[in-house]
Amino acid sequence: MFKVAIRKEWCKGCLFCYQICPKKVFEKDASLPKVAHEEKCIGCLLCEYLCPDLAITVEKCQKE
Repeated sequence: MFKVAIRKEWCKGCLFCYQICPKKVFEKDASLPKVAHEEKCIGCLLCEYLCPDLAITVEKCQKE
């Protein structure tokens, strides 16, 4: 399981994460992306690596 976070203050709303995510974790919220389906994240890190604003972080969660 992964934790996906968007720093809204850094995001300029290019929606590249929304377009590139293979599992459709993101949805459009007005002109900014939002994490809508975090449970679908497979940890490929495409959104984190390709975000031009460095606004996305993906962290692996510890199993409890």
